[in-house]
Amino acid sequence: MLNKKKRRDADEVPGAGMADIAFLLLVFFLVVTTIDVDTGIGMQLPPPPDDEEPPPIRERNIMNILVNAQGQILINEDPVSLQEVQDRVIEFVDNHGENPELSESPQQAVVSIMTDRNTRYDDYIDMLDEVMGAYKELRDAMAREMGEDSYEAYSERVPQDENVIREEIPQNISLAEPDPGN
Repeated sequence: MLNKKKRRDADEVPGAGMADIAFLLLVFFLVVTTIDVDTGIGMQLPPPPDDEEPPPIRERNIMNILVNAQGQILINEDPVSLQEVQDRVIEFVDNHGENPELSESPQQAVVSIMTDRNTRYDDYIDMLDEVMGAYKELRDAMAREMGEDSYEAYSERVPQDENVIREEIPQNISLAEPDPGN
């Protein structure tokens, strides 16, 4: 019996402080983590109209663009490729009444974009980029005629309420709601 060895229990790490450490780490990561917030499409909406009835717009001054569920683009019911959209919009807006099929002036031209309910979001964004690119090209061309490098340089130099280019070539873009039946 003298040779009997005492059996020792295995050493354990005390776990009482582990909950405190885990809580502190959780709080630390919540505080230092940044959450990326999607901002959406940056567009300036026009002010609400004063009266209930919208002003009359002649059919000639409206360019209807439809992006269907298959990603096909139709401008006034004619199929076109995405690469043609920018040129067609520039031609339509910058007509100045020369062609009776196109807009009367840049101020009266309205580009109406409509999608199908099942249109892919990427197709819609690509279309909107082409239309915005057309307006950028038109404004840059007018800025170069005025001796500026670009419209961006001009708009940084001139106050917004004195921006002649913006008045001459307004971005009249209508984002039409999809038909409920589509």
